[in-house]
Amino acid sequence: LKGSSPATLELLCTSVGGVALQPAPSSHAGNCCALCLSDSLYVSEYFSQSAQKLSFYSWYGNAKLFHFHVPEDTVLLRWLLQASRGKGPECTNMEITVHFRFGAPPVINPLGTHFPANATVRPSYNISITLSSTVQNTTFVNITTPAAGDWFIAAHLPEAAGRIEVKGFSTPCPYMFQADMFVLRLTEMPVLEPGVAMPQTVVSPAKPLHVKVFVPKHAAGMQFELRSCVTSKQKACAVRVVLGSITLPQSFQRIITCVGNVNCSLALDSPPWEKWLQIMVESLGAANASVSVEMLASFTACRPGSTSSFLNFSSLNQSQAGPRPGNTGAAGSSTLPTGEASRNVSDQRSFCLQYQPVVREDLDVVSVRYRLLNGPSVPVHSISPTLLLLNLNTGMDSGGSLVVNLLLNKTSMSLANATVVACVSAASPVLSLNATQNCSTAFFQGYPLSMSTSSAEAMLIVLYPQTDDWFLSLQLICPKGQGECNAAEAKVTVFAYLTPCFNDCGPYGQCSLLRRHGYLYAGCSCKAGWGGWSCTDDTKAQSVGAQNLATLLLTLSNLMFLPAIAVAVYRYYLVEASVYTYTMFFSTFYHACDQPGVAVMCIMDYDTLQYCDFLGSVVSIWVTILCMSRVKKILKYVLFILGTLLIAMSLQLDRRGVWNMMGPCLFALVIMIAAWVYHGVKRRHCYPSSWKRWVFYLLPGITLAFIAISVYAFMETNENYYYTHSTWHVLVACSVAFLLPPRDKHKKPWAWSQKLTCRYQICQNDREELYAVT
Repeated sequence: LKGSSPATLELLCTSVGGVALQPAPSSHAGNCCALCLSDSLYVSEYFSQSAQKLSFYSWYGNAKLFHFHVPEDTVLLRWLLQASRGKGPECTNMEITVHFRFGAPPVINPLGTHFPANATVRPSYNISITLSSTVQNTTFVNITTPAAGDWFIAAHLPEAAGRIEVKGFSTPCPYMFQADMFVLRLTEMPVLEPGVAMPQTVVSPAKPLHVKVFVPKHAAGMQFELRSCVTSKQKACAVRVVLGSITLPQSFQRIITCVGNVNCSLALDSPPWEKWLQIMVESLGAANASVSVEMLASFTACRPGSTSSFLNFSSLNQSQAGPRPGNTGAAGSSTLPTGEASRNVSDQRSFCLQYQPVVREDLDVVSVRYRLLNGPSVPVHSISPTLLLLNLNTGMDSGGSLVVNLLLNKTSMSLANATVVACVSAASPVLSLNATQNCSTAFFQGYPLSMSTSSAEAMLIVLYPQTDDWFLSLQLICPKGQGECNAAEAKVTVFAYLTPCFNDCGPYGQCSLLRRHGYLYAGCSCKAGWGGWSCTDDTKAQSVGAQNLATLLLTLSNLMFLPAIAVAVYRYYLVEASVYTYTMFFSTFYHACDQPGVAVMCIMDYDTLQYCDFLGSVVSIWVTILCMSRVKKILKYVLFILGTLLIAMSLQLDRRGVWNMMGPCLFALVIMIAAWVYHGVKRRHCYPSSWKRWVFYLLPGITLAFIAISVYAFMETNENYYYTHSTWHVLVACSVAFLLPPRDKHKKPWAWSQKLTCRYQICQNDREELYAVT
């Protein structure tokens, strides 16, 4: 291995012909190192990404994504997965789930929710890593002959418990995960030229032979032959041939085993167009015996036809909203004239497919619309399939959802039982829908669709489509054979587009654009109990009545501030009453805007409402405790203003930090205790001096405040948030009404008749503690 460290050699020197997808212990290093070092054609490469902190899973945004690119001619891929946890007592045994996929992010479903209708779901390949007594775990995963291109790894912790934790009250255990990639590739892989026999030698079973062949565009089939198999020990020849590369979660490698001197062959339908196809030959004989073979690859060409001899660029400006003129009407309302039909049939027989020109229109990030130049409706015949190319090979298209919607418009009156069969596939199209309706190519299982007069619409949703050229093939199938379909034609309206989130996650979800370095992908965050990939699973959904009840609880519970406001006004604490009014107003409308369901009302920007709610809550606590301290008015109002400014600054820095509330509370308590001690020393008795004040006001108020803090910090979960947070509103508002001190003794109760009468009044001298007539 060129330029490799001993550690890298130990990781990569493993049998190139080993079994794929098996975890390997870190101590696997043997004679393979000398074998690797003796071969100058092998080059090792190492790719690493920074570690990420794992999260408990509630939606796709909690999964941490790693994006790697496997180079061409790679014969061995080894993942080095490192997981670790903190050392604190809050760290417990944990199971980490790691998902792998080629071409696009893995489609996962840890919560077991439902996917939207018409969505294609293929389970991802995953492994589990357990962190028990050890602080760190290292796991290896080997993949032989991996497909070149983008590979993705997603890791996450188990399902989230749903408890709402206040930042600062508890320290969560950090679980870290890092993925490194080692690849072993050939610098000079032999190229098998089509139609030219190439002799090669397999040196030993430990060193398989790797060759590659380029598949041209419009290749309908490939024929591979292995012949003239001879061993150096003059024994029966036994080799195994593997065509194709491994892709996850599903791999479609084609394997044949050749024994004896008999020639072996393998036919592939619709091989991947314009790609290199790897071929690996392994010897199954004795360890020290070499095998000589001769390989031959040949392709069957497909002659494509087009609906027009040139691209009608003027049709780019045509609207895609409706069908083309002359194509309206119900399905099965017209047939072609006999002469025109015969000419079309003769033309179609000379082509294996009919191209329909498609223009890719980029709208936004992970948002693409495909426009057909000849209108939204395409003609479909029985002789050869109609083909549409959906380009998704930019490398930035795999993070959304590919939606294909087909609508059958017309077919022949005499062929009411005919069916239009469609297939969506990647890398290469399906060219024989009339013969094999399984919708599969050489190395890809496509997605079948069908339409008829009884069911004229079909939809397909491909979640996270892999990076490649995608093809839509359509063909007309007749129940009594293709002979009666020669003169028939069906019109199918095609709508195809790439969207970040299907249906924008619906009314109970939010589509979020996620980023990992320069790669962008989208996911749905559901609310109001809804779940699933596109927030379409209503198994645990809240009813509209429950949503209205939650909104009423969270908003109307703020009206419990009215008694506190009334007490403050009655006792001449007008500044405090203004603060409570501010808090009640913004808390009410913030929670009206913060609701996850349909019962939502936002009078202004959500972020503004949230900031004002948090600010009012903390300032209310600040002014209440300072009011209880009974300091001089000038000092009290200076502390009001200065504290409010500092609280506003701290909330801007960290809105959910616990010290944004605890800091002002503790500082105000220090001021209050110091003022009470000062008053007690000055008066030479306990302050406040009245036992009734303690028993009927202070102790109930302090008890309510402690209960409110306990509910807020330790009891709130996602399920009971509506009730516990409403309880927090009621308890805090009631505690304020109890804790506000009585009015100054020299202050008379509000007498509106005296306040509104215009007359001279005797001035009185206001003092805080001592009143004397001068």
